Amino acid sequence: MDSAGVKQAIIKQVLVESQMANARQLIEKINDICFDKCVPKPGSSVSSGEKTCVTNCMEKYMAAWNQVNTAYVRRIQTEVNNGAQ
Repeated sequence: MDSAGVKQAIIKQVLVESQMANARQLIEKINDICFDKCVPKPGSSVSSGEKTCVTNCMEKYMAAWNQVNTAYVRRIQTEVNNGAQ
């Protein structure tokens, strides 16, 4: 494998690791943010309204995160492509 191939393999590995780290952060943030927002007084059970709130919060948060992550990955790819020229 030539140096360009090695460089591309390393870049791919970094992107994969970055995406995994971002996914972990997403799950942690969803747990923290949505639970705190939707279950202000935790008890022995979660009401249906709280469940709906958590579900809606998670869906909105993931949609926003996906948009940001997609833009970030595109930017990295653009930078890599500009650097290769």
